[in-house]
Order: sequence, then structure tokens, then C-alpha cells
Amino acid sequence: MIIENSLPILLSRLDFAWITSMHILWTPMTIGMSWLLFIMEVAWLRTGNERWYKLNRFVEKIFIINFGAGVATGVTMEMAFGILYGPFSQAVGPFFGNILGFETITAFMYEAGFIGLMVFGWGKISKGMHLFATFNVGLSSSLSAMWILVANSWMQTPDGIVLKDGLFQVTNWWNAILNDNFQWGFPHMWMATVELALFVLAGLSGFFILKNRNAELFTRLLKPVLLALIIVTPLQILIGDNIGRVVAQTQPTSLAAMEGHYHTYLPDGKVNTGWHLIAIPNAKNDGNVFAITIPHVLSLLETHTLNGKVTGMDSFPANDRPNVWVPFYSFRVMVAIGFFLFFVALWGNWLRLRGKLNATELRKHPWFLRAMVFSAFLPYLAIWCGWWTREVGRQPWVVNGLMRTYQGTSHMPVAMEIIWFVGYIIFELTVWAGSWYFFTRVIKKGVDDIPDSSTLFDHDHADGADVKAGGGHVTPTFASKPMLRSDR
Repeated sequence: MIIENSLPILLSRLDFAWITSMHILWTPMTIGMSWLLFIMEVAWLRTGNERWYKLNRFVEKIFIINFGAGVATGVTMEMAFGILYGPFSQAVGPFFGNILGFETITAFMYEAGFIGLMVFGWGKISKGMHLFATFNVGLSSSLSAMWILVANSWMQTPDGIVLKDGLFQVTNWWNAILNDNFQWGFPHMWMATVELALFVLAGLSGFFILKNRNAELFTRLLKPVLLALIIVTPLQILIGDNIGRVVAQTQPTSLAAMEGHYHTYLPDGKVNTGWHLIAIPNAKNDGNVFAITIPHVLSLLETHTLNGKVTGMDSFPANDRPNVWVPFYSFRVMVAIGFFLFFVALWGNWLRLRGKLNATELRKHPWFLRAMVFSAFLPYLAIWCGWWTREVGRQPWVVNGLMRTYQGTSHMPVAMEIIWFVGYIIFELTVWAGSWYFFTRVIKKGVDDIPDSSTLFDHDHADGADVKAGGGHVTPTFASKPMLRSDR
């Protein structure tokens, strides 16, 4: 207990929590937004409507800034594995080495190549090839997320391995990859990326309509976004319910911490079915000082029965129990946000059914527009809270049931821990500040400075020639310039 609760271990955990929390600000947006860019590009090509082209180019600018920030913060996270968790990195090498290698190939080779075509290929490749590139950005970013969730889910429910000679050696790759937590954990995370991207678009639309800037254009965007949200928001709640049941079966201590559920049975011997709306754990982490409890709700949520047994933390040794404060309240914030976002989606579609989804009518409902702007930030908080619930709930294990966190932590002096912590804080905040600076510039400019697509895809040229570059109808920028200086 003394080793596990030492200051160096605490600093390592806080440092890595900071790094992952800052990195996860960017990556979900990249994944979800890439698919929305693809859908907007399909809409432009199918309808020929210039609005979709301009919206695509505008959103693409936000995507590029977000992608750059994600890459920068992702590099520091890879560094942190080796620096802060050297013994863990070495032990999981036989499994993580392959899984994170696949993620690297997916993200830095497959995704990066097609992002280059998507960003710089306008007018230089054909419209069909550009759409193909955008599709592959979405696919590769989703594959990248899949491999990351494989690794993290395996830490929650390790399978297909044996711990031999200090190394986790793979005995069944199929079971290791498709572990219990991954089967619902990945859909839950992927759906969160789509929900985040949709609400960012809804928030941007609400902002521009409130400001009466290109209001009709962003109203056009808002209509399909709200239709998508009425499907995505309840589906995410349903997936979340399923992963909660998996956690109850495979990580009962984590579930007990999420619910502040200390006692499996009541003093009279009956099953404890109460769900705590609010709870204050005691200092010994063996009960609640205060709680507002609703009978039967916990059993209904976790077992879908009125009196089903849910294992409490009193069934486990005290040193195997996670701290309750973080998973209990972060879980509740995440759930509350999920239902609030569902409410906003219902509100917007109710206005649509009443014929109020046009710029003039929407400005008569400023609170709805403000709610959408506010909702653009809530999915970030929900993802943060979900990740904190997941990671803190697994403690005191870094690999659940097999390697304790203190065993996987590098042994560094406190002074060195503090230096790394301060350095990472400065770096991550610099990336965050720089990104928001460019976000505000892009939003300030809006879509007014985006030229028509005809300036890139134009069949008519002054010399009468039909010049094509890679299938797109443009004049190469180097066509009228000498490639070499005449004096060389």
C-alpha cells in the first residue's frame, strides 16, 4: 500500500492522465468529422449545389487544425509510455508492439497519405479521386481508433495471453483483439466521435444563424445534422447501456465504483438494489457518508430485473478497490450530457416538424440556437468523463487483474517526474492555445472567402485548350514558369 500510494506513482498517473486528456480533445473530432466531410462531398457531387462545396471547404479548415493538434499531442503520448511506464511498455511489448504498429501504419501512412490528397488535391485530381481520398481518410481514422481501443480494451479485459518471464505473450490473437470490453467499447467510442462532430456542426450553424452571417447556408447544413442526431443520440445511450452491463460482468469493482455501490446486501440480508443519485464516500473507501438513493434502479440498469444482484465493493479486498470519487461523478456527468444532447436533438426536430427550420424562424428561437452552441462543447466533456471513468475505474491495475499500476510505472526521482509533468503541461497548453487561435480565425472568416468550385474545376481556358491534371480540369501552377534558371 505504501508503494502504490507513493508520490512518484501519483505523479506518473497524473502526468499520463493530463497527456491522454489533452490528446483525446482532438482525435475524436478527426474521426467523426472525416465522415461528415465525405457525406458533404457526396451531396455536392450528386446535387451540384455550390453550398455543399463551400460548407465542405469551410469545415475542412477546422478539420486540418484539429488533425495537426491531434498529431502533435499524440507524439507526446507515445513518448510518455516509455518515459513514465517503462516496465509496463516492456511487459506488454509482444502484444502492444503489434497492435500499436498497426495503428501507426493506419494513421501515419494510410491516413496521412490520403489527407494530403484531400487537403491539397482540390483541382489537381479528379472529383471522383478526391471523393475516394476523403472516404479513405474516414476509413483510416476509424481503423486507427479501432487499434487504440483494442489495446485499451485489452487492458480492461485481458484475454488471449499468458504472463510468462515478465512478458505478456499472445496465445490467441483472435481472443486478445476481440476481448470482451472491445466488443462494445469500440462502438461506444466511435459513435461518440460522430456525435461530437455532428454537434460541432450544429453549434457552428447555431452561431452563424444567431449572428445572421450566411444564415441560409448554415440552415441548410443544420437540417440533415438534426436528422442524424435524432438517430445517433439515442443509439449512443443504448450502446452505453450495453457496455455498462459488460463492465458489471467483467469488471465488477469498476462498476461498483461508478455506482458508489459498496454493499452487495443490505443489513437485513436482502439484495441491495438502490441506485445513488448523489453520494459522498467515506475516507476508508468502505461506505458512503451520505447518499440519495432510489430503490431497485441499480438492479434495473445493470441486470434489467427488479431485484437482480449487483456485486458491491465489499466483496473485494480493500487494496483492490478503485477510488470512488472520480468514476462515480464523471460517469454521472457523462450520462447527464448524453440525455441532454438527446433532448436538444428532439427540440431541433420538433421545430423542423413545425416548419420552423429556416433562418428567419430560428432567430425567433434564440434559446434553441444558444443551446446548440453550448452543446458543441458538451460532447468533449462527455468523452473526457467517459475516459476518466474507464481509466480510474480499472485501478489499482494497469492490466486488469494481472499487473498493478505501481508495477508498470518507471522508477524516477520526484524531481524528474515534476520536470516531465511541467514540460508536458506547457507543451499541451501551447498546442491548445495555438489551435484555438486558428479556430477563431477560420470562424471569423466564415465561408465568404471560399471561391466557387468553378475556379478549380473549369473546362474553359483562355488558350482554348482543355488542360487536365490528374483528371481534374485545372491549369498546373508551374505551366508558365521555367523549371530551371537559364543561367545555370
